[in-house]
Amino acid sequence: MPGRFMLSTSSQKISSVLRALAGLLLLGALAACQSSSQPPTPISGPVSTPSIAGQADEESGVTFAFEPFTGAPGNIADELSEYIGNEARKQGITLVRRVGAAATYRVNGFLAATGQPSNGTVFYVFDIVDNNGRRLKRISGTETTGGASGDPWQSVSSSTLSRIATRSMVEIEAWLNR
Repeated sequence: MPGRFMLSTSSQKISSVLRALAGLLLLGALAACQSSSQPPTPISGPVSTPSIAGQADEESGVTFAFEPFTGAPGNIADELSEYIGNEARKQGITLVRRVGAAATYRVNGFLAATGQPSNGTVFYVFDIVDNNGRRLKRISGTETTGGASGDPWQSVSSSTLSRIATRSMVEIEAWLNR
């Protein structure tokens, strides 16, 4: 039996090393996916449709279309969309209707929530892509929420969504004005 125990312990060590190596490779792959931020340039295309903030910016012609968010329930996604629209107006960023509208850039949003009874976290990623789908800028972050038992989205408040919208629009504005 001693041989079996050593084999089991040795297999566990190899398995642990392989898991650690796989984790490092995954982190390396994710780091490699980060593209360098490039200054925005308008993409030639069809004239944009009316935006949430009014007509498209005649001077620069830069518009953004947010695609439907992935990962968030409909009520959360709708509320976040409203906050993003309000914050975009404050920042002077022109948004267009998201379904089928012509825009200089598209924004793909991904959200996830985790939680425990005492606290929770919302993770968000917004990728700004050109008309060819090439990512030009990634905005990501986390927001702490209150606790919830069961569905972690229950603990996501309006103020949490407002902070996500504000931080995202401020980053987009900074990226545009580099």
